[in-house]
Formats: sequence, C-alpha cells, structure tokens
Amino acid sequence: MQESSDTTVHSPLGVAVAQFAPGADTPANLVTMRELAATAVARGARLVVFPEYSSFFVDPLGPAFVKAAQPLDGPFVRGLGDLAASLGVFVVAGLVERVDDSTRFSNTLVALSPAGSLVATYRKQHLYDAFGSTESEWVTPGGISEPETFIVDGIRVGLQTCYDIRFPEVTRRLVDAGADLVLVPAEWVRGPLKEQHWRTLVTARALENTIYIAAADQTPPVGVGASMIVDPMGVELATLGERTDVAVAWVSSERVAAVRRVNPSLALRRYRVEPIL
Repeated sequence: MQESSDTTVHSPLGVAVAQFAPGADTPANLVTMRELAATAVARGARLVVFPEYSSFFVDPLGPAFVKAAQPLDGPFVRGLGDLAASLGVFVVAGLVERVDDSTRFSNTLVALSPAGSLVATYRKQHLYDAFGSTESEWVTPGGISEPETFIVDGIRVGLQTCYDIRFPEVTRRLVDAGADLVLVPAEWVRGPLKEQHWRTLVTARALENTIYIAAADQTPPVGVGASMIVDPMGVELATLGERTDVAVAWVSSERVAAVRRVNPSLALRRYRVEPIL
C-alpha cells in the first residue's frame, strides 16, 4: 500500500536482529524475547526482529505444533504487545497460528507497534518442502494478497519468511509496495552449504532491490544462527554467530536513495512480478 510522499527528515532507524532457539514452553520463549528486546533497545533499536516459530518450536514438525497453535488475539501476541508497549519498540516475530483445519496450522509473522497493537501480519507463502523436509504436511500456505507493510520513523517495512528468500519475486513485490526494509524471520535449518546459501540469498535480495534486509534466524542445534542486517549495496552492517544474541544497525531512506542514484536497477527493469493464482 502506498501513501503520499513524506518530506520529513528522519534520524537513522535502529534495527535489531535477535536470535535464539525457541522451545516448547511459550511463556519461557516470551521471557527470553523480553530480555533480548531490552538489550536491543539499550543499544539503540527502535525495531526488533525475532526468528520464525518464536512462539513454539520442536524438531521435527508434527502434531505438537497444531496443539500449540494460538489465534492472533491469543496469549503470545498479547505478550508481544505488552513487551512492545513496555519498551516503546516495534516487534516482529513468528507465531504458530491456529487455523480452521484441526490438523494444520499457519506459519505466521506478526508485527506489533509501541502502542502494543497489531500493525501487520504475514503468512508464509512458500513452504519448506526441500532438503528432506515437508512443511506442507502440517502448514497451510499463506494466500497471495496485497502485501501488508507498516512504517517506522519514515521507513516502510515489509515481511517475508525463511524459505521465501529463495523466491526473489516475494521481495520484489514488497519493494513494489514501497518497502525499503524487508524483515526475514527464519528457522534456516543447518546442513551442507546451508549457511552459504543463507548469506548469499539474503545479500542478493538486498542488492537486486537496493533495499535493507534484516534477517533473524534461530540458533543451533537446528538453525544456523548468522542473523544479519544487509544494506542496499550488499554490505553486512551487522552479523551474529551461532549464540543467542542481538545485533543492531542503523538504516535510512537517504542511503536507499543514494544507492538508487548510483544503481538505478529498479527503474531500468523490463519485467514485472505477477502472482500465479
């Protein structure tokens, strides 16, 4: 969704990626997230991004996820809203969301404002049926609709999830909706060359779209960690290793505009993105 142009000059926006390994205890996950968010805010963050499946995760996917699924107005999202309001920060995290089908769930992202209100949701569109996994056995894929974006201090923000990063059209469609910063909560499973894939794909999506990408992964034993924030020139502004931690970087619309003057690839393209319905 587009809005009228904003001529206000904003200070750089502090964005944090916060990585940890969520477990089966949802209240305990919220406690860890509050601690990480407090650290992020102390380091200057105004927006904190957590991994996919932050509300609940066990390995492998199965009936436990369906049992643990919650609605958008359930205790996990309410807890995130309280967290966001108490710290005065935007928060984005992965939710195991309840759906009408009693045998499945939705892999959903939620964005909460400093007022504690839900400002955007995203349901994973490309399910992880690769590298030996079959996410579609348990997860209902998100429908294709107009992207939900939200604005933080003059920066329009879009959402996508994990395996979506292998599909450049997802990010491009968010850019067409005006996003200059795309958040990618993930549970990027470890394996041969997987961390290389992660770094390459996150960087490529930033470079080809001349935008910022903030990608937050789960830590080992299942995820690779390596959460990062990449700028429109493909520079890793902040990167984490394999441990539970927070990294902060500053993003600005001026940097996006400056890169696009040097590399006007969006203006020069000759193809458009259209969904397969």
